[in-house]
This record gives sequence, structure tokens and C-alpha cells, in this order.
Amino acid sequence: MNTLRQHELIERVRALCADEPGLDAALMYGSFAKDEADEHSDIEFWLFFTEAARKRLDPAAWCARVAPVSHVLLSEFGSHVAFFPGLIRGEFHFATTAHIPAVKLWPERGAPVERMLILDRSGRLEPVLRAMPERADAWKPETVLVEHCEPLPNWLVLAWHLVERGELLRAWDALGHAQRHLLWMARLAEDSTAHWLTPSRAAERELSPATLAGLTAAASGADEAGLRRALSVAVAEGRRHWEAIVARHGGSVPQVLFDEMTAAFG
Repeated sequence: MNTLRQHELIERVRALCADEPGLDAALMYGSFAKDEADEHSDIEFWLFFTEAARKRLDPAAWCARVAPVSHVLLSEFGSHVAFFPGLIRGEFHFATTAHIPAVKLWPERGAPVERMLILDRSGRLEPVLRAMPERADAWKPETVLVEHCEPLPNWLVLAWHLVERGELLRAWDALGHAQRHLLWMARLAEDSTAHWLTPSRAAERELSPATLAGLTAAASGADEAGLRRALSVAVAEGRRHWEAIVARHGGSVPQVLFDEMTAAFG
């Protein structure tokens, strides 16, 4: 089996971490930590420096020590993203030791501690990781309807109004929000929550053919006919999944609203 280029980059990151005196702790997360990676996967890290070392740090220069980079940017999520040869993405959170306790607030660690932990000079990071659940709890009866079902009709009705107004690009954007909730609902309905935080991940392998067909049909380009077809399918799929969730957890389905949406969307 050929070694993935990402493995070489990860080993380079490990070596740099070991040689970085101002670095107190480091962890790897994502696909490689979970042992689910392939040639298209990112490499992803949190690096916890001392305050003084972080102030001196040039994130772009640090990334360039891993391998040649074509560009380094600061993402909207606060991480630095480096583009290595072959368009391999590296995501680096350059934090300080003051951020270590906040790790315990993550909904899950996502992988075994032994695969995540790269460096822990002060011994503060490992206990935090071990105290976290490896997988997020998707089944929270008190919030499952509010967080994952209720938003769907909100986005669908907004998208419908936008189509009616002729704001097709904005409608397409609203439909994208609806589709993420539809994915969560599908996973709950089929009890397939292994990739809960990113519900689209591995959906093709983890959801039933019927559900995949419905999710695909509920997607659309930014053309009016496609948006109308997608909205009609999304309403039907949303009702189906909501009913399955309620059958398991209790609660109720807003059938009157679904009837109205079905009639309006066609």
C-alpha cells in the first residue's frame, strides 16, 4: 500500500512539536486521528503554546516549516489553513496553554486519546481529553425536536417565499440550511449517528438508499424549476423523518404546517 503524503506531513508536524521549546501541548484531530482518512483528507491540529511563545509566533512561517506552502490563510473559525503540495489542506489552531481547559467543552473528542495526543509536557492536556466523550450524544430527548426538527420548516418556508419573489440565489442559500437539518433528521430517524457533528460525512455509506435518494432529490441548483422540485421533496422527506423521530422519542409533528407547505410547494 502506498503511504499517503499526509502521513509524511503528520510525522513532520510531530517532529516540529517535539523540537518546539515554547510548545506545551499538541493534539491531532479529524480523519487521521479517527483512522478514517484517505488521500483527500485534511491534516488537523491544535497547538498550545506558552503566552510568550505564541506572541512571537508567525503561523504562516511555522506551517512552512512543515512543508512548502502555496498559501496560508486565517479561516472564519480562527484556524490557520495551509495549502501543501498536491492541494493538501492543513488546519492549525495556534492557541495558548490558557485554552487547554476549554477543550473539555467540545461536544466530543472524536478519536482515541492515544491517536490524538502528540505532546503534553505539563501533563494538562491528556486528563482533559480522557474526560471527554469520544462520540457526541445525538439522542437528547429534551432538545432533539427543537434543535434538529423545528428549524427545517423555518428554512423551507423562507426558501419558498424567496423563490416566489424571484430571489433564487438567496433561496438556494436558505435551502442549503434546510438540507443540513434534513441530514440530521435522517440520521436520527435511521439511528445512524456515527458522524453526528458533520452529518453529510460518509452519508453515502451510512444511510439507506431510499433516504439518500430523497436527500439527493432535495438538493438543487439556483434555477427556479430545480428549487421548486427540491422544496417539494424536502417537505415530504422532512415529514417522513420527523414522524420516525417522534415515534421513537415522543412529541408531535406539525401536520397542519406540513399540509400547508405541501399544498403551497406543489
